[in-house]
Amino acid sequence: MPKTKKPSKNRKKEPKRLARKGVMVHLSKELRAKYKIRSFGVRKGDEVKIVRGAFKGKIGKVERVLPKKSKVYIEGIQIQKADGTNTKVPIHPSNLIITGVDLSDKIRKSKIEMKVKGEKK
Repeated sequence: MPKTKKPSKNRKKEPKRLARKGVMVHLSKELRAKYKIRSFGVRKGDEVKIVRGAFKGKIGKVERVLPKKSKVYIEGIQIQKADGTNTKVPIHPSNLIITGVDLSDKIRKSKIEMKVKGEKK
């Protein structure tokens, strides 16, 4: 990977497998006690609470995750533009806490169970 002097350009060139690390979100205290994990990657369908910013305190389901840009879109989080249309607001994952985990994916469920047991990936 060619190096540049601008860190933002280097970040944008990172491979997808590393971009996924950019959307890691802390778990709520209840989930942390249950799974014995501090954080893991947020996915569509997870329930999250916003803990910082203009939408602090709001709870909603994750609608879309953009790992390359480190942004998460949440249902019901919108702003009204000057022309009157509503647009969704991207939230940085560091401003979120997972309050409900979507375990419909078998692979994700097995990874969480392995971490709970204390095994490696």
